[in-house]
Amino acid sequence: MINPSLIFKIIIGGDGGVGKTTMLHRYVNGTFLFDSKMTIGADIFHKVLSLKEGPICSLQLWDFGGQERFRFMFDSFVNGAAGAFLMFDLTNPVSFFNLPKWIKIVRKDDPTLPILLLGSKYDLLDSICVDDEEVLEFVENNHISGYLKVSSKTGYNVNEVFESLVNTIIEYRHLITADQSMEV
Repeated sequence: MINPSLIFKIIIGGDGGVGKTTMLHRYVNGTFLFDSKMTIGADIFHKVLSLKEGPICSLQLWDFGGQERFRFMFDSFVNGAAGAFLMFDLTNPVSFFNLPKWIKIVRKDDPTLPILLLGSKYDLLDSICVDDEEVLEFVENNHISGYLKVSSKTGYNVNEVFESLVNTIIEYRHLITADQSMEV
């Protein structure tokens, strides 16, 4: 049994139907989930990640249901999160325009929480209608760590986004520790 040296709670938020559950299923189980059901409230996935040049991390992946009626319970669920993915559907601009609501939810307790923005359904190239320049401006204006496109169907970038966010979380924690030691 592998003993992780770090444990991270990671939130995955975004509107219903953007592909949060299918991405987590692809990452954790390595397969595409063709018949995903709507997430009621939140589901929790677990995965151990061995970084190439770093520690072994245990990831608690909190999949938030995207429907408005579940959002009242998220306040308590974000407590203790080390980072977050916010996901929108590249073929659905409304899911992109709703991201400020999700930022407010995941950064409720920590206004500097590391967030990685994910544009999903990248395999549907002919249907993409969210402009990259607009997304990059949103990333910059909201102090988001980065932006990547993913496809749960093909697996494109799925493993990479988890490594990227975990590395960002580790760097963020080192910065906080360094800042706190300077205050003493």
